[in-house]
Amino acid sequence: MALIEVQNVQIRGISACVPKKKVSTVELDFFTNKDAEIFIQNTGIVERYISEGDICASDLCLQAAEKILTELAWQKDEIDILIFVSQSSDYILPATSNLLQSRLGLSQNCYCLDISLGCSGYIYGLSLVSNLLQNSKFNKGLLLVGDTISTYTSKFDKSVYPLFGDAGTATAIEYEKHSNANWIFDIGSDGTGSDAIKIKAGGSRFRTNKNSFDLEYIDINDPSQGRRSSADLILNGIDVFNFAIKKAPNSIFNILKYVSKATDDIDYFFLHQANLFMNETIRKKLKVDKDKLPNSIQNFGNTNGASIPLTIVHTFNNFIQKNDFSVMLCGFGVGLSWGSVLLDLNKSLKTNMSYYHG
Repeated sequence: MALIEVQNVQIRGISACVPKKKVSTVELDFFTNKDAEIFIQNTGIVERYISEGDICASDLCLQAAEKILTELAWQKDEIDILIFVSQSSDYILPATSNLLQSRLGLSQNCYCLDISLGCSGYIYGLSLVSNLLQNSKFNKGLLLVGDTISTYTSKFDKSVYPLFGDAGTATAIEYEKHSNANWIFDIGSDGTGSDAIKIKAGGSRFRTNKNSFDLEYIDINDPSQGRRSSADLILNGIDVFNFAIKKAPNSIFNILKYVSKATDDIDYFFLHQANLFMNETIRKKLKVDKDKLPNSIQNFGNTNGASIPLTIVHTFNNFIQKNDFSVMLCGFGVGLSWGSVLLDLNKSLKTNMSYYHG
């Protein structure tokens, strides 16, 4: 159990941005109407937004950041930290956070860092930014989390391509001395399961070559399963499901035990949006009512690390809370890794949603 406790930090606002192109599950060429119906029932994914051309995760995060900074009336020279969490970086090098510092017009004294994480990345990012704010003279930080993971999937792989949507998010976090804010994190990883979600080609271990993008049958004995290359994402759904339904509830219960609370004491639970059946299984293990565990996967698909802040925005955009409210966030997946955090969101939390305007 890797518990981390952070005090005196607050989330002031969350913004999300998705591409303009919307893809409906029922319109996919390789699905019959019956196939699409079954897929929607199992995953919950009705539609999603995917990037076109050279739209990058950084572009989506940039627009989200600009909007939340305007909403909060934060000056750009006040931003002390910029953390970019993504598995869709602009380049192998330089770090995308350096590019975003320049594009946003932030101070050259801004602490910039890239984190290569997916499904659990928002929780890891929150833990890093909050610790830096708590233990330094920094006051304000931006956590930018986004992916264009659809661009790493084969359009001929019916088990993977319909799952993933693209999104970028920005979370504005501020140090507030004597605020009584108390965040509790539970974080862990199990690299023995790393093959469950993987893109083989493109890194230093397996560099791309002239054959990296050649499409091959996923199952030579069943051509209907489709084709993909070694540069496309591989997903072992059963392994990920078995991992998630065990680790996610355990992580949440670890925190609740530490703070001597029950699930009934928490106002909302926000889970990584992998698929609806998985989240429903976790919800039932937690014994949480449906209205306390919002989902956005039906509208956006699996947006990797961006899914938790995107779901918060989708839930609370233009929605005014009468009081502060407690939330449990939990991300799980690629790595394999997981992370949960218990925190309070202020009733004055700013949220906004946009579609990438280029």
